[in-house]
Amino acid sequence: MNPKELLLNTTAANFLESALQVFAYQYEHCAPYREFCDHLKRDPSNVQKLEDLPFLPVSLFKDHKLIASEKSSELIFRSSGTTGSVPSTHYVVDPSLYELSFTAGFEQRYGLLEDYVILGLLPSYLERQDASLVYMVDHWIKKSGRAESGFYLDDLDQLRTTIEGLEAKAQKYVLIGVSFALLDLASLGPLPIQHGIVMETGGMKGRRKELIRSELHSELKTSFGAKAIHSEYGMTELLSQAYAGETGRFTTPPWMKVLTRQPNDPFEYTQGATGGISIIDLANYYSCSFLATQDLGKIHTDGSFEILGRFDQSDLRGCNIMVL
Repeated sequence: MNPKELLLNTTAANFLESALQVFAYQYEHCAPYREFCDHLKRDPSNVQKLEDLPFLPVSLFKDHKLIASEKSSELIFRSSGTTGSVPSTHYVVDPSLYELSFTAGFEQRYGLLEDYVILGLLPSYLERQDASLVYMVDHWIKKSGRAESGFYLDDLDQLRTTIEGLEAKAQKYVLIGVSFALLDLASLGPLPIQHGIVMETGGMKGRRKELIRSELHSELKTSFGAKAIHSEYGMTELLSQAYAGETGRFTTPPWMKVLTRQPNDPFEYTQGATGGISIIDLANYYSCSFLATQDLGKIHTDGSFEILGRFDQSDLRGCNIMVL
């Protein structure tokens, strides 16, 4: 099976078939995942539907090497974390599969990258080569082919000047950054944004007072005069992203799906009520595609979902920590 073809050919109608094929491959080739499945007495012979799948806790990326046995990694991504914490490590066999996922995922939601200037409020790629988000935005910047595209975390004054120039030309752009950096930009004074997409990637994580998403978006919308603040949902352990716009609900590309599980029963699922977020990401072909996160959320009837918080005692983590 060619994983790129699998991604591009997966639809809502054949998602289950694709997921079961990937599960069978990973059960056979990823030893730590197989051990986890065996402990739960789940294998390709008795997994018939999505709810049967064993969802691996993302915390196991901290101390297990999740990679197909016959493969070697070309990239290694590590999560950000507090001092002394153990980072998650994602061994990436085929970077071009990640690039396909994050490019196609963006373009299915927003249109061609070449139509946008990409402004990153993130560390540059040279500073954080092991950060999956930085890797993604660096590729967006290159693919956009625009002179104004780049990383601006260390030069907010130049970023304001660039945005003002893009607004004067009515040029479409994406301003993507960690939440506290967007607030730092907003604190410099009003900056009308009418032609850009403002996209945040997470919470304060120690740099500012933690805000719930609605409070953050309200403050940013006031400062930028924007109709909506968009959100990106991703993590080191995933090779795909979900995006939320005006409704605040996240949508996924066809090869990614979210389920919500009862907090005390990993095989009991809920719809329309708050539960633990479990994710199927078929782009994780050579590691593990079936992950139980520590996020709490709610799925709506149209398949979109909200993130409502995290389980108690969850590790402090997220993109914002990487710039501490």
